[in-house]
Amino acid sequence: MTGDGRRVTGFGWHWLRVARGCAVVVALTAIPAFANALADFDAFVSQTQTGRATFEQTVTDARGKVTQRSNGQFSFVRPGKFRWSYDKPAQLIVGDAGRVTFFDPDLNQVTIRKLEQAFSSTPAALLSGKNDIATAFTLVAQPDADGLRWLEAIPRSKDAGIEKIRMGFAKGELTTMELGDAFGNKTRLAFARFEKNARIPASDFAFTPPKGADVIGP
Repeated sequence: MTGDGRRVTGFGWHWLRVARGCAVVVALTAIPAFANALADFDAFVSQTQTGRATFEQTVTDARGKVTQRSNGQFSFVRPGKFRWSYDKPAQLIVGDAGRVTFFDPDLNQVTIRKLEQAFSSTPAALLSGKNDIATAFTLVAQPDADGLRWLEAIPRSKDAGIEKIRMGFAKGELTTMELGDAFGNKTRLAFARFEKNARIPASDFAFTPPKGADVIGP
């Protein structure tokens, strides 16, 4: 719940934390011994122009206690078009045409942010940004663990709200993302049925606020 009474959960909460945004500095760092994760990421960016998948999301607090479980679907088209849809509790995040829209069906509330303010240092930037998306992060390859190759992405923006994002690859395919914040909370996204270069309809990235919705933003 935000200060003005708006409810934001899970990944959407991280989005609103980063909505202020700021300029980023080019940075790309690698540990040679674990360079495969960087190679996996580079291949993902260069070879995947569109994509869609389902996901399961688990949020844990600093003590490791599970505070939320949810699932949904996402799709994207480079550069900068994306859609995250949560099944329960229902929530929708759509990015296109220079803005990001957050919709809470239960509250019939729409929040709109400028794309550059709510995008540069988020997981969506890693998934659906341009080929130079590394300019928003310091990228550091990590040791293999749990059968995955790991890449850590640290936002250069001090106002990002997210301290780091970890991406796990299995046989070159992205299977997992983990988001950590300054309070020790962790959001884990496990992807399934990932379709690379799928045909994504333009309607995925169009959103019209429903009649009577409370619209906040430009």
